[in-house]
Amino acid sequence: MAQLMNRDEFRTALEEAIKGKSANKAPFSVAWASGKLSRNHLARWAENHYHYVGPFADYLAYIYANTPENHTEAKDFLLQNMHEEELGGDRHTDLLIRFAEACGTTRERVENPDNMSPTTRGLQSWCYAVAMREHPVVAVAALVVGLESQVPSIYRRQTPTLREKYGFTDEEVEFFDLHIVSDEIHGERGYQIVLEHADTVELQQRCLKICEIGAQMRLLYTTALYYDYVADELPLTDLDMAA
Repeated sequence: MAQLMNRDEFRTALEEAIKGKSANKAPFSVAWASGKLSRNHLARWAENHYHYVGPFADYLAYIYANTPENHTEAKDFLLQNMHEEELGGDRHTDLLIRFAEACGTTRERVENPDNMSPTTRGLQSWCYAVAMREHPVVAVAALVVGLESQVPSIYRRQTPTLREKYGFTDEEVEFFDLHIVSDEIHGERGYQIVLEHADTVELQQRCLKICEIGAQMRLLYTTALYYDYVADELPLTDLDMAA
């Protein structure tokens, strides 16, 4: 029978729930990091990614609305995260669209939901459902720990390739540079919220399970991008999946 874990034990368990399910393991990510994608493939990624991360402030707003008033630090974090997404300098979605346009697509195509894959639509729907329906601490575990905390490790592998292989400018890849820094901070603050407020065995177990599911969802989404847009041109045998 599960026992209530202390903070160190719980932190380790949360990390283990995500371990081995990083989106870095998806063939699309492997192809990207090794410079084997075309700009057309990257444009399709941007068109899909917009519909996953574009509503992120909306997801957080639902969690904020469900968060008890006495969870002051958690509410402050959610507001700050929303502000950074929507108002902090350039909106994050505008930076993503700037990259998308550098890949050869258009704002109109990026913003059109008909251009996202069914798997992307499923990830977006899952994020909305978790944000609206789950206990707020469980929702933070899913969206901030399970999903957002992965971003720095993913983009640290992909961003150098964008400059060195594809020749994108610093301005064109600002979306990635920004998230390497901001999502490392967000991910850690998300961990601290979950460690502080998941104070029963039931909440700890729900957080662990949903972190695992969140990591699986992002891995599935990224894997689907390969099969939807890349596989016909770049077979798995041309990728070093062990890298």
